[in-house]
Amino acid sequence: MPLDQYTTLGRSGLRVSPLCLGAMTFGEDLGWGTSVEESQQIIDRYTELGGNFIDTANFYTRSHSEKIIGDHIGRHPARRDRLVLATKFSGNLYPGDPNGGGSGRKSVINACENSLRRLQTDYIDLYWLHIWDANTPIEETMAALDDLVAAGKVRYIGVSDTPAWKIAQANLIAHFHGWSSFIGLQVEYSLLERSIEQELVPMAHEFGLGITPWSPLKGGVLSGKYTRANKETNNADRGAMVNAFLDEKSYALIDELEVIAKAHETSVASVALAWVHAQAGVSSVIIGARRLSQLDDNIRAVDVNLTADELDRLDTLTKPTFGFPSNMLEMAPGILNGGTTVNGESGTISEFVMPKGVQPY
Repeated sequence: MPLDQYTTLGRSGLRVSPLCLGAMTFGEDLGWGTSVEESQQIIDRYTELGGNFIDTANFYTRSHSEKIIGDHIGRHPARRDRLVLATKFSGNLYPGDPNGGGSGRKSVINACENSLRRLQTDYIDLYWLHIWDANTPIEETMAALDDLVAAGKVRYIGVSDTPAWKIAQANLIAHFHGWSSFIGLQVEYSLLERSIEQELVPMAHEFGLGITPWSPLKGGVLSGKYTRANKETNNADRGAMVNAFLDEKSYALIDELEVIAKAHETSVASVALAWVHAQAGVSSVIIGARRLSQLDDNIRAVDVNLTADELDRLDTLTKPTFGFPSNMLEMAPGILNGGTTVNGESGTISEFVMPKGVQPY
């Protein structure tokens, strides 16, 4: 699936590439990241291959990420209009200013105006709520976002890092008011982070939100750089996050990824990315790249078509165990269907037989 094999984001009409270029590392303002020149090269390589979806945020590398994109794309209208530019609000760039971040009307509108200025564009294609602000009523946020859409400054809105129940509430409020609602969900999702499958993924399916996973390689743990063979020697540049996940479970998964990668003549990272993209509801996977070579390696994932058996083998190694009410819902077919088959689901009611002498009503 090349980058120009576009898909619609959720139930919207917005067409995006199967892999989204994440720009969190654009700029070296934090002492790490990608130089301006190489960031521009990464953008050019991605777009030359047909990619059209670039994701950033107002406070990535102290706003330099947005500025790099604006200088290289935004100031060129013909080029800018062919791309889907996404950015986020919520992050506070102004120490000491309580309204400098969050999701209140004042902050949302100011953040949008500043992002437009840095991106050097008249509109943002997809504007993400970056993280839930529990101090702001969600109806205030949704009303402010709808005003931005009505003003032509934002085309679509999405939500990231927010509880499923709050997203459902937000979209229902928007529906009843006739406001714009969230069309996309940006969350962490990988073979090593599947907790979203309990609440967020079903919610996204129900509301038609296209899922755009971030950190699909779990911060580099599944990049192929760390293996069982080099676990004693290749630790010079490991961060705390990487070390925290390099356990037996991860090594067993990496072993299997290596076997599948060899069968497809590709990389471990490509297989891990292909698994994420194959999951139900996923529209576009966000890939980051601090170096052009990393982009080239990750983009190989679009050519990897995992078999049902390969998907099942990977799924089995990391299948999460959820608490209540998931354990009850697993028994639901037996309880609800009375031993019959409904919509392909069947179950036995033997474990729910009434105690001896007790009759149902």
